[in-house]
Order: sequence, then C-alpha cells, then structure tokens
Amino acid sequence: MSLLDILIPRAREVEAVIVLAEGQDPRVIRAAREIVRRGIAGVIVLATPDELAKASDAAGVSLAQTDVQIVDFQNSEYAENFAEEFHRLRSHKGLSLDQARQIMKNRLYFGNMMVRQGMAQGMVAGSIASTPDMLRAAFRCIGTAPGYRIASSCFMMDLTRPTPGGEDILAYADCGVNPDPGPQQLVDIAAATAETFTALTGRTARVAFLSFSTHGSARHPLVNKVARATLAARERFTRENNGIICDGEIQADAAIVPDVAAKKCPDSELAGRANVLIFPDLQSGNICYKLTERLAGARAYGPIIQGLAHPVNDLSRGCSAEDIVGVAAITVCQAARLK
Repeated sequence: MSLLDILIPRAREVEAVIVLAEGQDPRVIRAAREIVRRGIAGVIVLATPDELAKASDAAGVSLAQTDVQIVDFQNSEYAENFAEEFHRLRSHKGLSLDQARQIMKNRLYFGNMMVRQGMAQGMVAGSIASTPDMLRAAFRCIGTAPGYRIASSCFMMDLTRPTPGGEDILAYADCGVNPDPGPQQLVDIAAATAETFTALTGRTARVAFLSFSTHGSARHPLVNKVARATLAARERFTRENNGIICDGEIQADAAIVPDVAAKKCPDSELAGRANVLIFPDLQSGNICYKLTERLAGARAYGPIIQGLAHPVNDLSRGCSAEDIVGVAAITVCQAARLK
C-alpha cells in the first residue's frame, strides 16, 4: 500500500481546512480542486482577483462552482487583526504596527496568521516561494510546539521494495533545515520525526540514530555526538512513555537489515527493523534521500516541516499538482495529532 493510500482516508476523517497560499500558481488551482473533490480537506486559496483569473486560465480550471474559498489577502477584512497580532508577537524586536501591516501584504505571513488564528489547521506553500522564506514566516508567526526547541524537517520515503526488515515506508530526518545539529537538537529531530511518522502511517516509530559506527565500533567526536543523542532520546521517550523504540549509534545496514543487526548489534531492540532514520547532519540526510529517490525509485514526500505549533509544509518548486495534493493530505494528518 502506498503512502497516499494510507494518508487520504486518514485525512478525510479529520475534516480540516488547509490554506494554499500561492493562488497565483496554476498548479495550486488544479490541486485545490482535487483536494476538495477527493474530500481530503476544505481549502482556502490566497489570490487577488487578477491572480486567480490568470492562474485559472492557465490551469484550464475554474474554482467558481467548487467549495474552495478564495481570499484576497491584499484587501482582506482580516488584515488589520492579523497585523495587530503580529505586532504583539514581534514588537520586542522593534517591529512597528505600520511595518506589521506591510508584512501582512505578504501571502506567506497572511496564510500563517490564518492558521495561528484558527481559521485553518495548516498551510501549504513553496511551489514559488523559497524554503528560507517559508520557514522564516512560519517561525515568526507560529513558532515551535511545546517541548521543542527547534523546528526540523523529514522526508517520507515511499519505497518500491521493502527493506530487508520489512518496512515499505521510512522517515528520513533532518534533510532540509538544520545543517549541523548537536545532541539535544538531534533528540528534538528524532522526537518530531517519530511523531510525524506515526501521524502519517498509524505505525509505531522505531528510531535509528545513524553513524559510521555501531555501538562503539569506532571512536570519533562525530560518533560521540550521535551516542549522546541516543542516550538523551531514550531518557525522553521513557519519560514520555510513548512506546518509541530507539537505538544508536548504529550503521545504516544494521538499522534496516535483520541479518546484519544480528551480527553487529545482537542486543539492539531495533533488530534491523528501523523505520525512522535520523542522520547526524543535513549533508548526509539530504544526500541519502536523493540517492534513495533516484537510484531506488522511491517516492519522496517532503520536506515535511515538524516541531511547529501548527503544521506548515513546504513544496519543491518543481512540484506537480498531484504533489501538492499529497502534501496537503500530510498536513491534515499532522494537524490531527495536534487536536
């Protein structure tokens, strides 16, 4: 069963509303219609009348006879309220109310404030906007969830062939946000990714902290970082009593191949059946997800932003309308965990 086959029925049960911020993009217009047609979520599209007309014409799609709500973020009755709230959040940084009003003309900030104010349960954008712009707006408007010091990202890897341990869906993190996380940051990344994995699949997370060493087979400061993160994660998961299994530091083959695990780490609770892989840094995570996608033919969904108080997800600028539909379903399932 593919990840989308799991996600869409789960999303339908949530009855959430999602903001699609980039209504000037024809792909977003096509995706909005499909999300509503499939019953995945209610949809708010941010677009001026001119943007909507041009994008709809390019897409060959009209939203006029659908349940999609169109909000002109440049001339909205909500703008002043959003500006006042944003000023309250950022005045300690020297932001004036007039500056806040100008910022609310930005569709990313406006969409995030809709989520913050409870008018929607999540937001999807990034088909045009850059990832740094997406993250900046989300951090400033929404912030991190209780218990998290940082936000992070993961990719859900929908495999064409299961791992030797029998897993057909894996979560890789962090592949898009934190370049060189320290031990405590790795713990936050692992906790958030485990939560994302369970929210999207309904399965228990089995977390591997990856390294080039398995249980002390090599000595190096890079190995020590991962080992320290593993110990701190075990303490957190035990304290939270969330049923998450974790091990590390551990090599990738020992994490996902039972026969290798039996030789290298016979005492490992993972026993070669990890489904959440935590990489020691952004370089290794980003390289590995791309290799898995391009060489193994896996479908990569992400970057999924996690650790925020409300779900806001980024898109690849090369995404298709169907990719946007998938990320919307992911966002809805994340929102369900926050209810």
